[in-house]
Amino acid sequence: MFLKELIELTRHHKENCTLYRDYLDSFYPGNIKNIKELNEVPFLPVRAFKEFNLKSIKDDEIYKTMTSSGTSGSYSKIYLDKNTANLQSSKLIEIFKNTFGSARFPMIVIDSESVVKNRNKFSARTAAINGFSIFSRKRCFVLDDNFQLDLNKLLEFLEQNKNQTFFIFGFTSMIWEHFIKELKTREKKITLPNSFVLHGGGWKKLEDQKVTNDIFKKEIFETTACKNVRNYYGMVEQTGTIFMECEFGNLHASDGSDVLIRSKKDLLPIGYDQEGVIQVFSNLQKSYPGHSILTEDIGYTRSGKTCKCGSNKTIINIIGRLKSAEIRGCSDAYT
Repeated sequence: MFLKELIELTRHHKENCTLYRDYLDSFYPGNIKNIKELNEVPFLPVRAFKEFNLKSIKDDEIYKTMTSSGTSGSYSKIYLDKNTANLQSSKLIEIFKNTFGSARFPMIVIDSESVVKNRNKFSARTAAINGFSIFSRKRCFVLDDNFQLDLNKLLEFLEQNKNQTFFIFGFTSMIWEHFIKELKTREKKITLPNSFVLHGGGWKKLEDQKVTNDIFKKEIFETTACKNVRNYYGMVEQTGTIFMECEFGNLHASDGSDVLIRSKKDLLPIGYDQEGVIQVFSNLQKSYPGHSILTEDIGYTRSGKTCKCGSNKTIINIIGRLKSAEIRGCSDAYT
């Protein structure tokens, strides 16, 4: 069923996006109906969204445009109609509920409130904060406009909601730089043993500091006493479709998504435990041809059946970025 959905999306976008149709005619001249395997679904290089306006809807159907600027100044432009935006939001809710339940929690956002107030710059950070905020009863942005930790504001929020389970959200590098390191510098610890942390993206900035996922979790525990720390992998080009970390530390695909690896030498598909370029699939992208994307990330996959969590969904392990790839803007570039 998932493969049929991807084939139908390929046909839909070929009919409604001229640039995508020209691309398929040049690189995939075969009949879409002849696709039999996931690895045969045509992919778009993720950089195409930086260089071209790719959309399968009319201009008056554009509900919102999401962007992800990079360090070079180029940025992806993702055009959403109401249907696609709603599908993405619903998928985020589904994944969150499956991981943390459906309750609402006081939410500590490790970011500046200006990120969601700026209507002219709707980024992946904006989408993530607003998307996950549906599970908040109230939220507190603990960084000021200069990304400095407002400790008094944080402590006041904790006092106002004491004895509650808190939901801490932010991009990985921001939590590390502006929350964990700042608490350690000020020799301040907060006690949130029953709370949970959700974070994603921003690992590129931490490579030079040798910060691994295990080190990140260890420092979170030492500064907050929080043990439930979940990482996720996603991108603005497929907002809503994220790979959530399970309790055993594995990033699994969600329903309606999948991933495979292609060789760095010839882009041919390769199997489990072989390092290569990551290709991601999603069935949510109705307004733009983002259902099959070749990323600029390097990693390898494993069968979901190898994980004790009970999910059979494919596991993705992220190693890093292609050497020629720029730092992505959805989380690494936040000035």
